[in-house]
Amino acid sequence: MKKILILGSEGQIGSHLKYYLTNKKYDVLEFDIINSRYQDLRISNNQKLEQYIKKCDFIFFLAFDVGGSKYLKKYQKTYHFLMNNVSIMKNTFEQIKKNKKEFIFVTSQMSNMSHSPYGVLKKIGEQITESLNGISVRLWNVYGIEKDLEKSHVVTDFILKGLKNKSIKMITNGEEKRDFLYAEDCCAGFETIMKKFHNLNSHKVIDLNYGKYIKILKIANIIKDIFSKNNLDVTIVKGKELDQVQKNLINASDKILRKYWRPKYNINKGIEEVFRYYKYAYKKNL
Repeated sequence: MKKILILGSEGQIGSHLKYYLTNKKYDVLEFDIINSRYQDLRISNNQKLEQYIKKCDFIFFLAFDVGGSKYLKKYQKTYHFLMNNVSIMKNTFEQIKKNKKEFIFVTSQMSNMSHSPYGVLKKIGEQITESLNGISVRLWNVYGIEKDLEKSHVVTDFILKGLKNKSIKMITNGEEKRDFLYAEDCCAGFETIMKKFHNLNSHKVIDLNYGKYIKILKIANIIKDIFSKNNLDVTIVKGKELDQVQKNLINASDKILRKYWRPKYNINKGIEEVFRYYKYAYKKNL
């Protein structure tokens, strides 16, 4: 059985991928600072990391200090954010190079946005990945169940605000557009790229996204409709700010992966799945 190492296995995407691959009967190796202080990728010459990399067959490099827009707006220009991610990449890429492992580096469509320190860091990661013959998989906005609510993203934020306050108070005016992909579809895409690694690794960066942009205000209204269907009242309060994180830039994506994979969840179905979880969790005093 193929041994799969997930770096960042407790993160928003990593936790979904861990359960997805386990259910698919892969032998999944978890690695995340939440599990143990010895699983801190910022540590130089981390023997635990080297042990895990040596015994795995494939690596998903998801670990990064990152969160949703509110987290990036607050932290991405700080010293600790920058140095955390520089250390994570330096130590991890050194071990991947030393042990010559096949891997996917998870990057972001913000790597094309030079105004963003986070985007610049991801761009550097893409260049290193290319030098090591790995594949960079570029994500847009992946949504699903989240554990670390300080780093939560817009769908989770809006649902929790609705449940707690009966009001979705937006930071921006909601006119900015995003491309949303449900976590289950994202995991299926990752598995496909891993299985087709040798067919796809001539493409140094592969886009994994839904392929359709939608306004944040529309997301708020979809969530409001779901609340209504569940006999719950919620109001939407638009903010006055413009999008300061991505500056409402829209990047084109390639269609390379569509030959092998297509998303199954539309935005309404995916958000309903997330809402169902948090509604239950909220009753349990989230």
